[in-house]
Amino acid sequence: MKIYAISDLHISTSTNKPMDVFGGNWVGYLESIHTDWKQKVAEDDIVLIGGDISWAMNIEDAERDIATLKGLKGKKVLIKGNHDYWWSGIGKVRDMLPDGFYALQNDSIRFDGVVICGSRCWSVPGSPDFTEQDKKIYLRETERLKLSLASANKIRQVGDKLIALIHYPPFNVHRESNAFTELFENNGVDSVVYGHLHGKNVRADKLVIKNGVKYYLTSCDQVENKLTEIVL
Repeated sequence: MKIYAISDLHISTSTNKPMDVFGGNWVGYLESIHTDWKQKVAEDDIVLIGGDISWAMNIEDAERDIATLKGLKGKKVLIKGNHDYWWSGIGKVRDMLPDGFYALQNDSIRFDGVVICGSRCWSVPGSPDFTEQDKKIYLRETERLKLSLASANKIRQVGDKLIALIHYPPFNVHRESNAFTELFENNGVDSVVYGHLHGKNVRADKLVIKNGVKYYLTSCDQVENKLTEIVL
């Protein structure tokens, strides 16, 4: 079993939201992702999708967007991004998802030897334009991440690897420690998968190892519209 990740698909079958206005990396990007997915992923593999899945505003349109991934191999694990406005409640989301799709929201799931926990998170202190309102949300998201990790610790077995699937970057450009990184380190997280960052001016490495934790940036335009293998 292999584990792959990709973030920020921004699928828009029901809305007019072409991503190519953001640059050449977005021209034909979904076709490129599908091609790479088909070349890499086997039926027993896992694909983590780190938020901003669909531009839809309601769950019915999101269902049509997610259906475009239905024929692709692997177990798909999803997390909510800041643009997933259709994600109104975890129960409704799980009821809508096709077989082989799993949604995380402040909780976790276990496959063979791997536990995946997930929470959206938020901008962290030291990020550009971090405001008092951001601080309030950051503190709230810290509590939600604690719930996710507590859930993971309940189902984790000896020898299991632990992956945290989030949407926002877990640190600022200086990679300073914060409540999120401390929680990952204190709970024995092996790898963190995140997205959210876009554009040619992004100042971030695709893989950062900080205090023993691997951090993978998987925004599709940052990884050439290819799935990233998460090495455990």
